[in-house]
Amino acid sequence: MILKQIKELKTFLDTPKRVVIVGHRNPDGDAMGATLGLFHYLKKKGHKPTVVVPNEYPKFLHWLPGSKKTFRFDWQNSQSQKAIKNSDIIFLLDFNALHRVGHDMQSTLEKYQNDFALIDHHQEPDEFAYMYSDTEMCSTCQMIYHFIEKMGDIHLLDSDIASCLYTGIMTDTGSFRFRSTTSLTHKVIAHLIDNGAENHRIHSNVYDSSSFGRLQLLGQALSNLKVLPEYKTAYITLTEDEKEANNFVKGDTEGIVNYALSVEGVILAAIFIEDKEQQIIKISFRSKGTFSVNKFARKHFNGGGHDNASGGKSDLSMDETLIKFCDLLEDNKEQLIHSYDS
Repeated sequence: MILKQIKELKTFLDTPKRVVIVGHRNPDGDAMGATLGLFHYLKKKGHKPTVVVPNEYPKFLHWLPGSKKTFRFDWQNSQSQKAIKNSDIIFLLDFNALHRVGHDMQSTLEKYQNDFALIDHHQEPDEFAYMYSDTEMCSTCQMIYHFIEKMGDIHLLDSDIASCLYTGIMTDTGSFRFRSTTSLTHKVIAHLIDNGAENHRIHSNVYDSSSFGRLQLLGQALSNLKVLPEYKTAYITLTEDEKEANNFVKGDTEGIVNYALSVEGVILAAIFIEDKEQQIIKISFRSKGTFSVNKFARKHFNGGGHDNASGGKSDLSMDETLIKFCDLLEDNKEQLIHSYDS
């Protein structure tokens, strides 16, 4: 966000406004932490904010402060539509294009007459009236922290804001182990802890609340793990039947792809998850070194994200998707082998 935009938005927000805050479809920790963190900040400033997310989010995030006040577009459609229609501005958080909210909600947002403000760290964002885009940032939650700072309101941090932002930074950095975690990230985290983020409790709420079904599903996923050492690649598959057999609920597959990346010698990991409702194969990619899964997903799987963490989808069957993926590994063999050479 350039200085002129910051001043304009600060002036706009100097008087109470009706604000809608939107996260992407299938919200994760960063999306929910960012939307709810901004919600608490704007409420404290005297605005009337409403968080609207496209669909359900993982149960392990339901404890977040303000979570119960969130509208789901697919379930509370009339309330969501009314909030959007009556708002003075809409903040789009943790996604870079309107299609990331799903077709139905996208259609509603495309009819919106007032301005959008985008705060996001994904590559190649669409253009909106107000833009705060930083692809080097580890998470949108860290960007919300800096946004509050740019607004001159960092003194307004409290335990609710801090807890939400800590959650998003923690989950999007893999508990601070990914390359995008910088010394500045740790300084921000320290400040959030000083302002009420109970790091031990947050970590426990997110990572120590697995259901028996989720652990069984993890066991199934690991038994499906395949390693292709000639490509320094590992991948996991999960079918709809395997999900149903283990009482799958949204969020149960979160982070499983990282187990594939943890295999010694692996620099590219993927998980392929059958989704009967959307009739697609959902894909998550992770990488190490210089191999960009953002470019890989954009070019071949209608997706994108970050250089070392990205997502995509396939309209083919599971078997056909895996054949396509393995063929692409051969095409990218030299890049994969030499990902750590430079």
